[in-house]
Amino acid sequence: MARSNNNLLATLFVVGLALLLFPSFCAGASAGPIKTTPTQYGFRLPLPAGVSGAESLAFDRKGQGPYAGVSDGRVLKWSGSAVGWTTFAYSPNYRKIPLCTASEVPSEQTESMCGRPLGLQFDSRTGDLYIADAYLGLMKVGPDGGEAQVLATHADDDGAAFRFVNGLDVDQATGDVYFTDSSATYPRRFNTEIMMNADATGRFLKYDARSKQVTVLRAGLPYPNGVAVSSDRTHVVVAHTVPCQAFRYWIKGAKAGQYELMADLPGYPDNVRRDARGGYWVALNQEKARLIIDSSTPAPVNKHLVGVRLDADGAEVEELTAAKGVTLSDVAEKDGQLWLGSVELDYVGLVR
Repeated sequence: MARSNNNLLATLFVVGLALLLFPSFCAGASAGPIKTTPTQYGFRLPLPAGVSGAESLAFDRKGQGPYAGVSDGRVLKWSGSAVGWTTFAYSPNYRKIPLCTASEVPSEQTESMCGRPLGLQFDSRTGDLYIADAYLGLMKVGPDGGEAQVLATHADDDGAAFRFVNGLDVDQATGDVYFTDSSATYPRRFNTEIMMNADATGRFLKYDARSKQVTVLRAGLPYPNGVAVSSDRTHVVVAHTVPCQAFRYWIKGAKAGQYELMADLPGYPDNVRRDARGGYWVALNQEKARLIIDSSTPAPVNKHLVGVRLDADGAEVEELTAAKGVTLSDVAEKDGQLWLGSVELDYVGLVR
């Protein structure tokens, strides 16, 4: 998701007004009692000076990492407290354009040239890391890192260029990559315009690892964002930042090709990740607007949601809370621990 600013608050207020007429606009659903896990008491791994925004996190086939795409266009690797963060990958432009390494120039002014890595995922068979770069397209780098290769900048079936490549996941059996192009109209830096103008030009796409072709699986979508292939590989979950929903696209079985609502969410989702139980973690970049309809409506509980866990059927079973002002872009579960990424913050969180 794009960097938040004051415009986002205004946008969310406008979107929130819809709740007056449509109370279920961003209403979450649950199957029973919901576990609450606070994140504000976890560990923090500060990012290197001058960079921020670990929007997406990934771990390689050896379990090393996390790897994180950050604001200056690089993908960094965490190698433990003794070594810290090191550069793992970068776009073809990163070392060719001096502005990309000029720390005095704000990243917002250079990311369209230097790249802005968002979704990340490894192919466990090959060790390759796939990168959804908001501006440069779908990219890949080998197990040893270095300069990433641009695989695609447009869809092969309709020829339409990518405008805002965002989330991705890899089918670990086939190597196929599923990813989103959040808008055909607005690039990442105009992220809030997607919501303010109710843009529904996003696409859900597939990169075929064998044919090297990109096909559009679904078009005309409202702000498609995070992507996660189900643990049984029968469907792919796609988060829609607006209107706070998660859908599933069936890739196998009698429903293959169908796109159906999986869950209404209590906030504006970013990345989606599989959990260890057959469900999903959904990071919330912002809570939904909570408007008091009348005096009989109970006041909201004083907590700040930054993520939810859904079971395999889409019911909410756990929620993550944080201090006010904290937002999450990614929740990655590994070995019973939660690693937390945020497009806004200058650290990666860890909850044990």
